[in-house]
Amino acid sequence: MPDHITLTTPLSDQDVENLKIGDKVLLNGIIYTGRDAAHKRLIDLINQGKELPIDIKGQIIYYVGPAPAKPGQVIGSAGPTTSYRMDPYAPSLMKLGMKGMIGKGNRAPEIVEAMKKYKTVYFGATGGAGALIAKTIKKSEIVAYEDLGPEAIRRLEVENFPVVVVNDTLGGDLYVEGARKYRKE
Repeated sequence: MPDHITLTTPLSDQDVENLKIGDKVLLNGIIYTGRDAAHKRLIDLINQGKELPIDIKGQIIYYVGPAPAKPGQVIGSAGPTTSYRMDPYAPSLMKLGMKGMIGKGNRAPEIVEAMKKYKTVYFGATGGAGALIAKTIKKSEIVAYEDLGPEAIRRLEVENFPVVVVNDTLGGDLYVEGARKYRKE
């Protein structure tokens, strides 16, 4: 058995239901970026019954505000931001079919419950490894909210983007299980 699972977006319910906490995953295809300000705008559109600027169904949002690209680069350093700031917005996007989120840090219990309900997973990306992560990004284009600068929504084309399943569709939590395991040993 390989030491990782390779997935290509968009993800299906079956794709995410097969994932368990601790699984190492290499993502390929398209992922979108978004942080606090962009999420607020998306939720405002949902609340107004308007169409989103991206099709969220089956997609993954990476919580990142990348650094500007240096000459010859697709994107600058692209390390994850702390995820709990997106907690107020995440359930509405899950309800519309979002299948994954990438960030760092733990999620609130109500977000874990929403992940179970809507079959969504939370992936952890390694903080402090933004320059290495950026090497897996093959294309980057702003698709919404350019006025937000680094927090604009970008469409990233990724190849073998490394993540770990932190929360799965069964309510598993790698941070809780990891602490529990550590206390036992």
